[in-house]
Amino acid sequence: MSALNRVPSLMARAGTASALTIAAVGGSIAVPGVASDAAAATPATKALQVAASKKGSPYKWGAAGPHRFDCSGLTLYSYKKAGKKLPRTAAQQYNKTRHISAGSRKAGDLVFFHSGSNVYHVGIYAGKGKIWHSPKSGEVVKLQKIWTKSVWYGRVK
Repeated sequence: MSALNRVPSLMARAGTASALTIAAVGGSIAVPGVASDAAAATPATKALQVAASKKGSPYKWGAAGPHRFDCSGLTLYSYKKAGKKLPRTAAQQYNKTRHISAGSRKAGDLVFFHSGSNVYHVGIYAGKGKIWHSPKSGEVVKLQKIWTKSVWYGRVK
């Protein structure tokens, strides 16, 4: 029996049980809209969480954290914290990922901005058409709507 299926029986045996009591006996509680432990543990989800935690960090060309970032430095840092290796530049990162369609994109995938065949910017897809990225000099790491259709998507292997 899964831990999730045990919760009702645990609560029935305990009467009114607190979340702490259920957790103490090895149960779990399902909360709508919150990722399960398994989903939260994926490298892509972890990288997304790391990038979001850097909100407000200043842009600095060539910087890869932990306090300042350029675009590919943020993705490199975020995925490194999630246990994955990426090369340094946006173009190198694009070449290292599994290319996917816009319809297949998921939170945590990389979004590559391009002009023709030249990749010039990268961010981490956050869902709902938005990315976490470090935009340019004078700006900070932030969540922003994707502003162009000239993007490609990559999934870190």
